[in-house]
Amino acid sequence: MIAFLIKRLFHALLVMFVISIIAFSIQDNLGDPIQQMVGQSVPESEREALREELGLNDPFLVQYLRFARNAAQLDFGYSYIFNEPTTEVVLRHLPATLELVAATTLLIVLLSVPIGVYSAIKPRALLSRFFMGVSIVGISIPVFLTAIVLIQLFAIGVTWSPFPADTGWGSWLNGLLSTEGGMPAYGRGDPVHVFGTWYTNFASLDGLVYLVLPAISLASIMLPLFIRLIRAEMLEVLQSEYVKFARAKGIRLRRIYFLHALKNTMLPVITVGGVQIGTLVAYTILTETVFQWPGMGLMFLNAINRSDIPLIVTYLMIVGLIFVITNTLVDLIYGLVNPTVKLTGKPA
Repeated sequence: MIAFLIKRLFHALLVMFVISIIAFSIQDNLGDPIQQMVGQSVPESEREALREELGLNDPFLVQYLRFARNAAQLDFGYSYIFNEPTTEVVLRHLPATLELVAATTLLIVLLSVPIGVYSAIKPRALLSRFFMGVSIVGISIPVFLTAIVLIQLFAIGVTWSPFPADTGWGSWLNGLLSTEGGMPAYGRGDPVHVFGTWYTNFASLDGLVYLVLPAISLASIMLPLFIRLIRAEMLEVLQSEYVKFARAKGIRLRRIYFLHALKNTMLPVITVGGVQIGTLVAYTILTETVFQWPGMGLMFLNAINRSDIPLIVTYLMIVGLIFVITNTLVDLIYGLVNPTVKLTGKPA
């Protein structure tokens, strides 16, 4: 275990180094931060003085070594936009993104496992075919379009009256096809303060309501993938010899499905899930932009638009760290679920 953690620590440092190099390499193509800071009316002499003060005229290697020396002390520089340390800016926006990803992950797990298992147990059932058809549509629709549709249906509302409204059945069907809207679709509302910069939406009913539409939108791109993955793995496991032997012994089907088959089905799902959960952090950029959710994705987009290079680099490194931590946890969970796997890579 210690050797595994040391190896992961080395990988984390390597990932951070590569990310920082890439981010600094593209900084000249992100625009002029001085123009974003001072505007058009400031004389060129003052701009050059500010550029010298910030060290933007230094060679790339000098700028990077200065950044690396400060980063070793957890100092990633000052944000040009907020005029405060980038770590404080990121930590202020991080809770919103983590809560959105957590709500999305919970939604994916609660829906994908039962739907995927049911579709594998009864692949020819009408409901299973419906789930598979919807999953294809879900994979095909981009997340921002799903977000816009959800806002139109449940925040703004839709009135559709294709049936005669002067009849009882027509009025009922028109009401069934229409939505009143009213759900919140902008920002986080009034989250509850926990400590420091952490504000949570999980502590109140109003906060949970604000999470509903963004979480559904973000889950729409991953949920179909997990449903089809669980179904495919479950179908393969159900054809294995030990499942046939368990059926021949007369073990209850529920025990076979949810104890023996599902456990082995989840092994590849855990591996893929760890990577995809990390990817959700990247997908939040679109979701947070549409819903104006004040998380790291919206912050990152604003940093790009205003050429806030220190904030961009800090964001990329934090996201890289989240990927490393997620993959490490997935390896640990994989070892617990399947004891025959050694974390050190040696055969069991």
